[in-house]
Amino acid sequence: MTDSDVTDAVPASNRYDRMEWAGAFGDLGTLIPFVAAYIGVLGMDPFGILFAFGLSMLVCGLYYRTPIPVQPMKAIGAAASIQAVQTAVVTPGAVHVAALATGLVWLLLALSGFMRHVARWVPATVVYAILLGLGVGFMLQGVKMMHGDLPAAVAAGAMALALLRSRRLPAMFFLLLFGAALGIWRQPDLLAQLLSTPPALRLPRWELGGLDWNQVFVAIVLLVLPQIPLTLGNAILAISRENNRLFPERPVSESGIALSTGLMNLFAGVSGGVPMCHGAGGMAGHVAFGARTGGSVVILGGLLLVMALFFSGTVVTLFQLFPPAVLGVLLFITGLQLAVGNGGLPEARQERAVVLASAAVCIWNVAAGFLLGCALHYAMKRGWLRL
Repeated sequence: MTDSDVTDAVPASNRYDRMEWAGAFGDLGTLIPFVAAYIGVLGMDPFGILFAFGLSMLVCGLYYRTPIPVQPMKAIGAAASIQAVQTAVVTPGAVHVAALATGLVWLLLALSGFMRHVARWVPATVVYAILLGLGVGFMLQGVKMMHGDLPAAVAAGAMALALLRSRRLPAMFFLLLFGAALGIWRQPDLLAQLLSTPPALRLPRWELGGLDWNQVFVAIVLLVLPQIPLTLGNAILAISRENNRLFPERPVSESGIALSTGLMNLFAGVSGGVPMCHGAGGMAGHVAFGARTGGSVVILGGLLLVMALFFSGTVVTLFQLFPPAVLGVLLFITGLQLAVGNGGLPEARQERAVVLASAAVCIWNVAAGFLLGCALHYAMKRGWLRL
């Protein structure tokens, strides 16, 4: 998919046709695993997570009118799950505090105007490296998810390749139908469990009772601090560049993205949600499967709200029904879109070195790759290092 394929098809307002519906599900490869980990490992209430995601997506889709995604913050999600398994020090309350603290950080950076200065200090080569590294990382993770179920992965991959550029037969619809049918065939008891659970209305509630200083310490030291460089690189700078490259007629600013990141995390912290961001990989996923407006994000947000309000008790069962191999195909295609979307490498030798070295580290850890890229860029610029 080329840049012109996207920009030539962009309407003036949100659209809700079959391609937007197909693109709405393009980010499931990252959304489902992290949400499932929060629910299954930390024992968090599915309602608050889905409600915060749904409302945030709804607002962002209506405001930005491009496929600006709302994703779980990956470093916090991974750290929370790992620490909960190993030491049991991370509680749902600590995750809520992490959302509040993260929200305050980005809100202050946006309102103070300091975000504009930060954006100027970070070289373009580092932002490009983040996108490239994330893309390759998503592809590798997708391959790992496909490896355990090669027949399903091959069938889903062939289906996606055959229909990916079709405007009449959206690939995502067929992938979802294939995944659901395969899951039902393999695990009919899960379908019976889903059908036997009636809808039950739940209403939002505040989630800040019973906090202590230990949870605050765990949230800030173990969860928030490691996430800040990752959010800056991927969810503030990279998403701004990606949006403005694909949708130049609807540009966003780094300060604006930081502001919305702050606001939606403050909301998540008090409503039972988890830390969220606008990851560049999410936009690549939405766009790869047909999204061209914020309508795709509104659609997904609306569905998550319905699930939260009426079906939050069946979320874990529903996630178990969908085969990981099919999610791996979605993640692989998302990564490919992200990795190739920015064109070729820079012509200058030293700039190429910064991009490749940083991207390689970003595959392992985006925050580390971001810091390495900035250090290499300024070391070469001052003549301290030559490659």
